[in-house]
Amino acid sequence: MSDASHAATAEFLGRLRADSIASAELGEFLDGLGHEDRVAATRATKRSDQRRLYAASDGFREVTLRDLVAPPVPALTTVRHFGKNTLPAFTHFEKRFCRPGDADPDEPKQLWGFNFQTMQPLTGPGYFVAREDPDRREVLVDYHEVPPSAPPGWPPVQRNERGRGRFVYGFMIDTLRRVSEHVTIGSAARKGKDMGSWFMLVREA
Repeated sequence: MSDASHAATAEFLGRLRADSIASAELGEFLDGLGHEDRVAATRATKRSDQRRLYAASDGFREVTLRDLVAPPVPALTTVRHFGKNTLPAFTHFEKRFCRPGDADPDEPKQLWGFNFQTMQPLTGPGYFVAREDPDRREVLVDYHEVPPSAPPGWPPVQRNERGRGRFVYGFMIDTLRRVSEHVTIGSAARKGKDMGSWFMLVREA
């Protein structure tokens, strides 16, 4: 990690661990960083940091499907979101999203995606469909539903209720909240019950 990344990470963690999180100022700080520094800073977070940030982001700013895959991005083109989760191991991962071929770029009804991580050969790709929550300003990542087909370069589509993947992705829905232009924070629930598990995502620039 470069000296600049170390400094950015220390500043980010200092703001995140203050007595109260100033969400607007924290978002502006992240917006001012380059992509590599944003990834380094968010991947330095601990479980307690992510738990506090998820709570502080409740109702802060709307996150939409357009924030995850911008309208200029062509359909079926992969957009990578670099993640850090609060699991005991294999904490670095990616969620990869795309817009379906028939979707309106400005008002997509859903996005398709899967999880890319070290244990993917054992757990499966963790496919999902993402939609905007009709009742809140959040995005729901729903593992109950999978895309009808795999975009070019993606692994074969698998359902999440079968095989070993069901212990990781089965019956799950993630909720995403906005932190900044590029950064979201998520929480996982299984069968409607909060799992006490969080993750941060940084969209590639």
